[in-house]
Amino acid sequence: MPDHASVHSGVSAAPSRPSLAERAAACPHDATFALQVAYDGAPFAGFARQPGQLTVQGELERALSVLLRREVPTVCAGRTDAGVHARGQVVSFDADVAELAGRTARSLQRSLNALVDDRLAVSRVVAAPRGFSARFDAVEREYRYLLFTEPFRPVLFADRAWAVGKPLDLDAMGAAAAHLVGEHDFKSFCLAASAAGKPTTRFVREVAVEPAEVAGEPAVVVRVVGNAFLHSMVRTMVGTLVAVGLGRRGPDWTAEVLAARDRSAAGENAPAQGLVFWRVAYEGALGRLLGGGDAWERAPWPCFGADAPTPASSGAGGADGDVRARTGHASEGGER
Repeated sequence: MPDHASVHSGVSAAPSRPSLAERAAACPHDATFALQVAYDGAPFAGFARQPGQLTVQGELERALSVLLRREVPTVCAGRTDAGVHARGQVVSFDADVAELAGRTARSLQRSLNALVDDRLAVSRVVAAPRGFSARFDAVEREYRYLLFTEPFRPVLFADRAWAVGKPLDLDAMGAAAAHLVGEHDFKSFCLAASAAGKPTTRFVREVAVEPAEVAGEPAVVVRVVGNAFLHSMVRTMVGTLVAVGLGRRGPDWTAEVLAARDRSAAGENAPAQGLVFWRVAYEGALGRLLGGGDAWERAPWPCFGADAPTPASSGAGGADGDVRARTGHASEGGER
């Protein structure tokens, strides 16, 4: 398979947003925390809170309100739609030192997991710089989409994949995916109503179409990495690539779809259940703590110096960022 990585060609104008220092100055609480969250999207009506609906944000805020005895607003790295899963969603919230007195990262994690729906889990709790935003401070997001091509229903993964049921030409899909790498106007890949009057240029660092094996069954994984995503952008990309893989369109069709800047030019919106919000990248120490392993359990509270107070200590630390944002676009709706 070809290497679809590409060098970013430029920096687009971005909507103005408050800096971390400005957000810290406006923060009404002593400290900010980041939660890494995984969930089965099937029972949830999406991430964003909705009256009378089971949502991921609603569950997290309900649990936090029980622990902190007040309403606790949260910010996520990307609002997933109904049925979309997450392995590495990140959510931030603010709290006062006194509210979390005596709690460690591990005890807070356990308390939250005891209170939220069983289809939702908090995997890590990290002290972040005061004013940190899971959305605005993210520098990269990764989604993965699972496809099954066997001519029978994948009963063990029916709610985790799109059962295409036919062989796919992975070389053709890879060639089509190469057109999507780089900075482009992805208006053709965005839900039309969500694109109205909003910037639709995004930077996609990588689109890979790879064979895989899941529980002994052959499958295909589409991996998409970029700075931010539009509403239904990844699912529309997958639907378009599948049309190429089935031989209904040629690999160069994706370039034509991009140029059209019209949602009707692209392929179908792939089913929600095959999509997983895989990970979010951040700069510096916070990014490393959320990136894997159990270092988050041993990290001091705070990790970022005495200006980020915590219940446990006021230690020092921090590091220079090692990941740089490609463009400054804020995420808008759906997959971001």
